[in-house]
Amino acid sequence: MPLRILDEAEFWKHQEEEHTVVIRELVSGLEGEYVDALKEWEQALSKTHQQVVRYIESIVRSPYYIPDQLYNSVLKLVDFCLHQSLAFIKLCQQIKNNSEAVSNNPTAKVVLDHIIRESEYFVGIAQVLLANQQGGA
Repeated sequence: MPLRILDEAEFWKHQEEEHTVVIRELVSGLEGEYVDALKEWEQALSKTHQQVVRYIESIVRSPYYIPDQLYNSVLKLVDFCLHQSLAFIKLCQQIKNNSEAVSNNPTAKVVLDHIIRESEYFVGIAQVLLANQQGGA
């Protein structure tokens, strides 16, 4: 289970990191506050992505036994990833609803909705996997 959920987190954190660039590139005239926020998010998501990759490497190196401490750290990291995605979704919703540049760009609205749905998909996966682990522990 830890490797499966980390694989999901690795993929989706990378996606979210790329989405910060997509939004900035797609929405010409995007307000500076949102550009700055997206750049900060890009860095934060990159750090999380790198941390997830390190955990994957640790688990791959111990394929037959995962120490409890590592297992619990994985669950905490996934919980962090879940909450990070929820906060990223909020930012995307703010941009979609409050940006003048987005209000004049129907394509940007569609793309933001798509980005939000993708992050919500990861949130759903993480919630189910975490609930199964807490219920099974």
